[in-house]
Amino acid sequence: MIRIIDKYLIKQFVQTILFGLLAFVLIFVIIDMMENLDDFIDENVPTNVIVQYYIVFIPEMMRLMIPVSVLLASLFVAGKMSNLNELTAIKASGVSLYRYMLPFLFIAMLISLLSIYFGGYVVPLANEHKVFIERTYMNKGIARSGSNIIFQDSKTRIVSIGSYSANTEQAYRISIQDFNPDEITKITARIDAARMRYDSLSGKWSLFDGVRRYFDNSTENIERFSALEVKDLSFTPDQIIEKQRRNPEMNLTELKDYADSQLSSGNDPTRILIEYHSRIAFSFASIITVLFGLPISANKRKGGLAVQFGINLLITFIYLVFMNISQAFGKNGVMNPILTAWFANILFFSAALINLVRARK
Repeated sequence: MIRIIDKYLIKQFVQTILFGLLAFVLIFVIIDMMENLDDFIDENVPTNVIVQYYIVFIPEMMRLMIPVSVLLASLFVAGKMSNLNELTAIKASGVSLYRYMLPFLFIAMLISLLSIYFGGYVVPLANEHKVFIERTYMNKGIARSGSNIIFQDSKTRIVSIGSYSANTEQAYRISIQDFNPDEITKITARIDAARMRYDSLSGKWSLFDGVRRYFDNSTENIERFSALEVKDLSFTPDQIIEKQRRNPEMNLTELKDYADSQLSSGNDPTRILIEYHSRIAFSFASIITVLFGLPISANKRKGGLAVQFGINLLITFIYLVFMNISQAFGKNGVMNPILTAWFANILFFSAALINLVRARK
């Protein structure tokens, strides 16, 4: 009998999740289409490009709406069974509330694990193509890699690139500044060049048509060159592009590598690490919503399903707001990046367990 009930619950739960997810995605697509309609018309965007735009728009909306859809599904299934006295019959047969929740938690855990890959790899790829369409066809002027690139190559070196061509692996209007490690505000050398090219065989950068300056106290030595190989530059062409990509366009592996490169060059990787760990933490929001929603929905309340839905939606909203607030503290250096990403989950998971124990009593 237990297996029959489990199959019934899983079927109802999964069907409702898919229905809720489809409904939320369609609503967001329609709203976004209304907002961008003028841009599509003004820029004469081809129909096939518009279709592509909304295909790659959907994954990000799905990532955001999955926890809400899981909440809606757990609320609807449990509330419906409670109102039809099906839940009463299940309890009367000796099935406890904890055992009743197992199928829901199993599906929520499976969704959470899949969401790590989906939000960590599929969504960034879709976001990257979405940004490409916005920049190429909708003229939204989104800054991309290739122009005005400034980064720290090491603790004592700053590199500035006016423009970069990924096709030829050449940079233009380059400035490389070295600073005294004992007195970081004091510049010791500077190279300015018209062009810089990467040799993939040697792994070295060569600069062309430039000037190299050495600063020693009050004196300045100037050397002009037509070609100069710089052997101690640690970045590669791929890293130049990577440094200018936005976090939503990077997958989990790229975010981790980017954080490591920022740390090795002396920069603060806190914001990148928070983004990395937050994606993983947010994937488990489905479990939090199930733990909160089921005990509330399993008991009949005045006002019926509408009141239960309002209570659960309010809790989910507070959870998402609290997650953003904790991230703000973490980005300001108040909290550790891992704790920042998981703080909301830890707090609301603890509250959900307390609520579950109270509901059991």
